[in-house]
Amino acid sequence: MLQPPHSSLQVAAIPAQRVPVQDRDQDAPWHTEAVCRRDEAGLFFAPSKEPTAARLSREDAAKRVCARCPVMVECREHALVQPEPYGVWGGLTAAERRVVLARRRRRELELKKTARTSNRIAG
Repeated sequence: MLQPPHSSLQVAAIPAQRVPVQDRDQDAPWHTEAVCRRDEAGLFFAPSKEPTAARLSREDAAKRVCARCPVMVECREHALVQPEPYGVWGGLTAAERRVVLARRRRRELELKKTARTSNRIAG
């Protein structure tokens, strides 16, 4: 009989206890404190030919792990800067990260356009 994907991850519902950035060891890389280091990597990366329902369930479980991670923001920013093309990073799937990156690019273009317009008016 098949078991639901990652049914042993009920602890993922434990509320986050985030450590303030200033209280962390600033010399250690952010990922040393990542909660996902203690979970199975398969939770964050899709197996080949994964059915949609299983993928959504797995991604939801991974996001619950991310939600209680003290370095979620650093992880998300890493995945956006790299950019990481696969997996759940910082609570976002690859598709969600593509949306964030597209919004950032549009915002940057709008800011540049506004700056050019302001320079023309001032000049």
